[in-house]
Amino acid sequence: MGLRMFKVNIIGLSNKAHDFHYEFGNEFFASYGTEVISEGKFVADVLLDKHETFIEATFKIEGTAMLVCDRSLDPFEYPIKTQKKIMFKYGDQDQELSDEIIMIHRDSDSLELGQYIYEFIGLEVPIKKLHPRYQHEADLPDEATGKVIYSSGDTNFDSDSGDDIDPRWEKLKKLK
Repeated sequence: MGLRMFKVNIIGLSNKAHDFHYEFGNEFFASYGTEVISEGKFVADVLLDKHETFIEATFKIEGTAMLVCDRSLDPFEYPIKTQKKIMFKYGDQDQELSDEIIMIHRDSDSLELGQYIYEFIGLEVPIKKLHPRYQHEADLPDEATGKVIYSSGDTNFDSDSGDDIDPRWEKLKKLK
């Protein structure tokens, strides 16, 4: 599979909607980068709706990514399903105007859709990657999982050993 597969010749497209279907896996991530995802199997459907002054692109991406758990380092499958839209407007230069609007030079002959697909998949990967067997713990409060490091609450540490309290603390308690 080459990267040419994701390059769409926009000059040859008529002013109407065009569907593109892609199925890809590990070779795709090896080509675009393995920093976020190195393995996975995905299907992407891209609808390019070409007009005189812009192209509206709708990306529907679905599949599973192989992630590594941050806690146990066990690999697990993570399902991803997303839908994004981008507007490509013709202009004098290539420039990203916002997350959803990209200006392309009016003489551009093609669009590279693979990079956008890669970025949309990467945006769906959670920052904290937990294996499904740990997912129930993510919803519990820290006290239930034993993760409390400091608490300023009224915890009562009564000493039954009969140790005397430092007299300086006694005098401070009287100030209350």
